[in-house]
Amino acid sequence: QLRLLESGGGSVQAGGSLRLSCSRSEFIANNWVMGWFHQPPGAVREAVAAIGIGGNPRGYGPSYTDSVKGRFTISEDSNTVYLQMNDLKPEDTGVYYCAADPSYLQLWVEERPAYWGQGTQVTVSS
Repeated sequence: QLRLLESGGGSVQAGGSLRLSCSRSEFIANNWVMGWFHQPPGAVREAVAAIGIGGNPRGYGPSYTDSVKGRFTISEDSNTVYLQMNDLKPEDTGVYYCAADPSYLQLWVEERPAYWGQGTQVTVSS
């Protein structure tokens, strides 16, 4: 089955940058969507970014939640999805999970992707 492996988390000062990576264990079709979810301490997970594999699904561009627009960038190549995080803020602290789903609706709108990675910790100090 599909496995997602995250890396790149760590501790940084506010204003710093990190790049998260998520590698896939096997091929997925071009209409699949991958994304990143953020779970702050004591809060539920929320989708922060999503991208279509091999192209934007149904014409949708990369998606971002308002709190990360202009700071985070999601991208992907043949095997890996990335989340470049710039100008990090203390409120960005938490666990970041890679996710995948055949449906943009299910991953981004309903926020219940079929596949999850194990998560990687990001800590941003004031």
